[in-house]
Amino acid sequence: MPYRRSLAAIAACLIASAVSAQPKYGPGTSEKEIKVGQTIAYSGPASAYGQLGKVEDAYFKSLNAKGGINGRRIAFISLDDGYTPPKAVENARRLVESDQVALVFNVLGTPLNMAVRPYLNQKKVPQLFIAAGATDFNNPSKFPWTMGWQPNLQAEAGFYAKDLLAKKPDAKVAVLYQNDDFGKDLVHGLEMALGDKAKAMIVASQNFQATDPTIDSQLIALKASGADTLFLFTYAKQAAQAITKLDDLAWKPRTYLHLGAASVGATFKPAGLDKSTGILSAGFLKDVTDPKWANDQDVKEWMAWMKENMPGAELSDSLNEAGYMYAKTLEQVLKQCGNDLTRENIMKQAASLKDFHLPLLLPGSTINTSATDYRVIQYMKLQRFNGKSWDFAED
Repeated sequence: MPYRRSLAAIAACLIASAVSAQPKYGPGTSEKEIKVGQTIAYSGPASAYGQLGKVEDAYFKSLNAKGGINGRRIAFISLDDGYTPPKAVENARRLVESDQVALVFNVLGTPLNMAVRPYLNQKKVPQLFIAAGATDFNNPSKFPWTMGWQPNLQAEAGFYAKDLLAKKPDAKVAVLYQNDDFGKDLVHGLEMALGDKAKAMIVASQNFQATDPTIDSQLIALKASGADTLFLFTYAKQAAQAITKLDDLAWKPRTYLHLGAASVGATFKPAGLDKSTGILSAGFLKDVTDPKWANDQDVKEWMAWMKENMPGAELSDSLNEAGYMYAKTLEQVLKQCGNDLTRENIMKQAASLKDFHLPLLLPGSTINTSATDYRVIQYMKLQRFNGKSWDFAED
């Protein structure tokens, strides 16, 4: 009898093990495929950032050519929203209800992500690694299906404020910001970090709409304030316009630029590399065009990947790096999912990254997420543009 009971116990364990080993699939996943959705600006005022989607599409295709992730190909469906929140919501609904994607990936812009977040959380669809840094995107208790990627906006603004207080505590500050959740979050972070000095130090602020054709009048007003320090809380188009206008006005304030616009290709080249010299920003990626990284193995691999998969792309455009890194982060999450490709497990694995290092992050930066802390990139260094590439300002 004991012998029979032991056989029965072994049989039960084997059955349980076989059941637990069975693949689990949710919407958009199968034995052969994982559907990933995206809405991003290929047209409109933020169309320069459509480069992110192009790089990610190329990355997933290169993965598929090697057999995909755990034997499954990535079906990447990327739609144009023109940087308009209503269109982003329409696209998100199509991706979830018609295309049946497993997750929505790397949506661009704070206002657009704010617009689609309620719907995606109601539907329990992972909204992963968004291209926006609003502080409220690290809010797992209220929005457990939404996770950012880049340093959050309030932390970024505070990072600049700390440098300003150390280097120029008597500064007269002017602020140009986009009049939406993105710009206001940065302004709030700056005011909080300056603390009691904020009212005295900030002598002028001007805002603009993302669709405004120019920001010339705002720059003229900010210069007239007598400010000697300027914060550009903008995306690439308005950043390039501002840098051009600063040169026209012969105004040379100490200038801090939002890291999302600190692109040589998308911002500085259109404005003029010489006009952009001296601008400060928060860096977290290696500048792949800087000679100091020429022998870095990760940079060499990226260069080779770009040559093969994105021929003709501008290597100095940091959006090419960023898109590659966003895609690699998602690849890691889907690898960790193994054969459990439910939306619940995809979100669980996104919140379970441990000492994960992306190849083009600055040395010293690792990624650790948890169920209570969704921040992905946290490490930053202050950098100054030298007319060709970036120097670390602390050096």
